[in-house]
Amino acid sequence: MFAQMVDWVSGSNWSYVAIFGVAVIDAFFPVVPSETMVIVAGTLAGAGDLNLVLVILAAWAGAVVGDNISYGIGKWAGEHTVRRLFRSPKAHRGFDWAELQLEERGSYIIIIARFIPFGRTAVTFTAGYTHGLPWHRFFRFDVIAGLLWATYATMLGYLGGKQFEEQPWKGVLLGLGIAFSVAFVIEWVRHRRAKKPPATAP
Repeated sequence: MFAQMVDWVSGSNWSYVAIFGVAVIDAFFPVVPSETMVIVAGTLAGAGDLNLVLVILAAWAGAVVGDNISYGIGKWAGEHTVRRLFRSPKAHRGFDWAELQLEERGSYIIIIARFIPFGRTAVTFTAGYTHGLPWHRFFRFDVIAGLLWATYATMLGYLGGKQFEEQPWKGVLLGLGIAFSVAFVIEWVRHRRAKKPPATAP
């Protein structure tokens, strides 16, 4: 996979288009590994093959555009259609979780969910078909979420690329290891909180 990603993010100007496109698609079709692509691009930026700022901007723009496409589909197609598109029980549990989080935490969950692979998809679709979150508010929080995510993923690869300039694949593995660890911790905390019994009134 690393060799294929390197081919896509090859050091040419088209690399930034590829980063943008993968980030867009991943927002509503979460089998496309946008984190991996951005980390690889960050690694190549660390090795001097790509421009660091342009990688962040491409990933940021792609994330925001993709998230807003998801929001639009949720708003105009509705909950029933969205749940038909994602038919698996796991996906439906994700949408149920997203609805609860939007109700309890409001717009802030948009920022947190950006770092959870399917969580961001569930939240962006749900934010669209939930009538309590207008687009202008979603957009403001999504811009922040996209910037934080793009900077985080790019810098993971960039620092690894600086450490392993002669063997960039090691930088990619380091960045992916940290990203997966962070996602695992977020998921673990989420499941722990979900299983915690509600406090009883005295």
